[in-house]
Amino acid sequence: MPWMLGILLCTTAAVIGLRHGSATPVTLQSAWPVWNWDTMNSLAAIAYAMSGMEAAGMMAAEIRDPLRTIPRAAWISSTFVALFYVAATLSLLVMMAPAKISEMNGLAQVTATAGSELGVPWLGSLVVLIIVINIVGAFGGLGSSVSRMPFAAGVDHLLPAAFGKIHPRWHTPHVAILSLGLVATLLLIACQAGDTVKTAYRTIVDLTVIVGFLPYLYVFASAWKAKKWFSAAAGSAVTLLAIACSIIPPPEVKRFWLFEGKLALGTAAAIASGWLLYRRNKGPT
Repeated sequence: MPWMLGILLCTTAAVIGLRHGSATPVTLQSAWPVWNWDTMNSLAAIAYAMSGMEAAGMMAAEIRDPLRTIPRAAWISSTFVALFYVAATLSLLVMMAPAKISEMNGLAQVTATAGSELGVPWLGSLVVLIIVINIVGAFGGLGSSVSRMPFAAGVDHLLPAAFGKIHPRWHTPHVAILSLGLVATLLLIACQAGDTVKTAYRTIVDLTVIVGFLPYLYVFASAWKAKKWFSAAAGSAVTLLAIACSIIPPPEVKRFWLFEGKLALGTAAAIASGWLLYRRNKGPT
């Protein structure tokens, strides 16, 4: 589905560009980075978009020849993900000026407008359908991998034994999956409290970046210990930059302390839960 979406965006942008020209001047000078505090928060989301390969390690037992397959998959997927984001971004800029593109539903908005200009009014609906199918697939993949963490904790008696149970019919860790769903639901409600939908969305993204990238510091510290100097230095730098940028409030945030408080409490809750599991496993000293 991502391939289909990328091809559709590039094709539509090419047609619009040939007919009306680019809505945004695209030059080497315009691509040069400019220091802007209003866009610093977006760097965290860009870094997060390139992450996710660590989830494969949670399912290494199901991967054939993981020592060979995972590094190869990392190179291939990273290359094509980067190309997809670059091509999709250029396509959107050709079809509409960036100031008019909504952060929440930009793909549907831009393609719906382009479809109206091209006499294809259903184009926006088709893009939405592709996005929904892609999200369902991604949810299944991430849900299957992430749910193995509480499942493994249950098997190792770090959590109650119920987390280690397998459904007799579907052969899935149903207790772990349902528990994660409940926690995610409560987190969504907490992030929405007292804020607009757009601000809540940015809060969830930033909190996800912080909590998701903190373990990377341990990963790259291990790479340093293994004498992988470049990987350790580059990875640690990007990780720290992403975490720092996620703390910077985006322009739409009107209640600074509420935004920062949610990030602090969410991060503290994630660290505390990990510490409690560690203490339970370590036992009395």
